[in-house]
Amino acid sequence: MNILDKIVAHKRTELGHLSNAPVSAESLCAAIGQHGSRRDFIGGLLAPRRGQVGLIAEVKKASPSEGIIRGDFDPVAIAKTCEEAGASCLSVLTDREFFQGSLDYLRDIREAVSLPLLRKDFMIDERQLHESIEHGADAILLIVACLEDEQLAHLHRLATGAGLAALVEVHNEAELERALAIDARLIGVNNRDLTNFTVDLGTTEHLAKRITESGGAEKVLVAESGIHSRADVERLEKCGARAILVGTSLMRQPDISAKAAELLG
Repeated sequence: MNILDKIVAHKRTELGHLSNAPVSAESLCAAIGQHGSRRDFIGGLLAPRRGQVGLIAEVKKASPSEGIIRGDFDPVAIAKTCEEAGASCLSVLTDREFFQGSLDYLRDIREAVSLPLLRKDFMIDERQLHESIEHGADAILLIVACLEDEQLAHLHRLATGAGLAALVEVHNEAELERALAIDARLIGVNNRDLTNFTVDLGTTEHLAKRITESGGAEKVLVAESGIHSRADVERLEKCGARAILVGTSLMRQPDISAKAAELLG
C-alpha cells in the first residue's frame, strides 16, 4: 500500500459528518448562489499576473514525505504574501491528518485575498464538493489515481457543471489517457512518483507530448512537484506548461516574495 492508498483509506473515515442529501449540479449551483460567485481559476492561469506562466502558490504546512515544511505557519499572511508576489491562484491544503491543513484555512484565506482558490485535498465523495463551495473553493483537485473511471467522470461532471474548475492530476500515461477520456481541460502532471517519492520533471515533458497530440490547444497543462529554480520553470514552459504549482520550495523560503520573483522571472 503506497502513501496515496493510506491517505484515501483514512479519508473515507472522515466523511461521516457530511450530509446525506443528494448532490446534483443544480444543488451545487444553489450552494454557489448562497455562498457567492466563484472566481475564474482557469482564466487566472491563462492571464498570469507576473511572468509568462501562471503560478499556483501552495499554502502548505507539512507533507508525508517532507514532514513540517514551514514552522512559522500563518496561512492568511502567507496567502497575502503570495498574492502580492504575483501568484495567479492559490492552492490551500485542507487535509488534516497527513498535511496538517484545514478547511478553516480555506475560508479565512477566501476572506483575505482576491485570487482564485484551489481546495487541495483528496476528493472521493460528491458531498465534498458542497463542502468545498461552502468554504470558498473556486477549484477542486481530482487525483486520477484515487478514483475509478465512473467516480472520476461523475465528480468532474458535477464540479464543472456547477462552475467549479477541476484540476485533474495524473502521474503517468495511463492516468493521462483517463483524464483525456473525460475531456478534462485543466490537467496537472505531478512529477513525483508516489511509490518512492522520487521527482522527475521529465514526467511533464513526456506527458505534454501526448496532450499536444490529443489536440491539446484547449488544454491547460499545470506542472506540479519538483520545481525549485527559474531553470526548472523555463524547462517546463518550453514543453508546454501554462502554469506551475509550487508548494515546498516556496514554503521553505524565509522570503517567499523573493522566491516567487525568481521562479517567475
